[in-house]
Amino acid sequence: MVSQATHSEASSVQGRKRHGVARVVMAVVFWSVAALLVALAHQRLDASSPVASVAIEVSTIVAMAAVYIRIVSPEATLDHALFVGTTWVLLAISAEIIMTASSGRQWFALLGSPAHGGLRCVLLIAWLIAPALFVRQHG
Repeated sequence: MVSQATHSEASSVQGRKRHGVARVVMAVVFWSVAALLVALAHQRLDASSPVASVAIEVSTIVAMAAVYIRIVSPEATLDHALFVGTTWVLLAISAEIIMTASSGRQWFALLGSPAHGGLRCVLLIAWLIAPALFVRQHG
């Protein structure tokens, strides 16, 4: 009896680990799609209208966060969603650092230019809180 209970507990833990790894992979996949769309919007619109560019970029981030929460983690807690948002911010910062280092030019497509500090803050906050906007209250 004891060995069966231990076995079922072990398989339950293993299932949760697999599910957790899948969530991490999907968070990175959804961030990658959002980052690609944000970079494209930035490239096309930022020079002519930084405000319109940021509005579209924020809409893209929020839409991808909604799809992530709905498909990958509909039972997400606020903690989970804020962890995903923090991961997305760190991925965006890392991507900008890597692109700047590899291209030899400053690259601000995901977080916006420091020349537009207010718009940059809007993008940073959007990456951080977008997943949390779609958490459903449980209980």
